[in-house]
Parts: sequence; structure tokens; C-alpha cells
Amino acid sequence: MSEIIFLIEEAPEGGFTTKALGHSIYTESNSIEELKENIKDAVNCHFDDGNITSIIFFK
Repeated sequence: MSEIIFLIEEAPEGGFTTKALGHSIYTESNSIEELKENIKDAVNCHFDDGNITSIIFFK
């Protein structure tokens, strides 16, 4: 796997939500900076076998 693209949206109740296109990876947070860290954690959990991508795109 070489890349994962995340779609970031503002949540109606405040903060942000994101989902990976083509993968079952979802997370949320109160700020964009926190969201980026949550995305890294979610990717690490999703690919727990060590097959982690090195490129993550945010849209």
C-alpha cells in the first residue's frame, strides 16, 4: 500500500470527522492538529501487521 486519502469534514456538533477513501478507517477530534494525530493512530491500528503506508493525504 502506498497511499491513503482521508476526507475531512466539519462535524455539525463541532470539531472534525474523517474517513479514509477505500478503507474502513474513521476518526474525529476537536481540532485539525488533533485530527492528524488521531489519523496516524487509526492507521497504525488498522494496519497492525506492520504493513503501514508512508503517505497519507488529507482533503
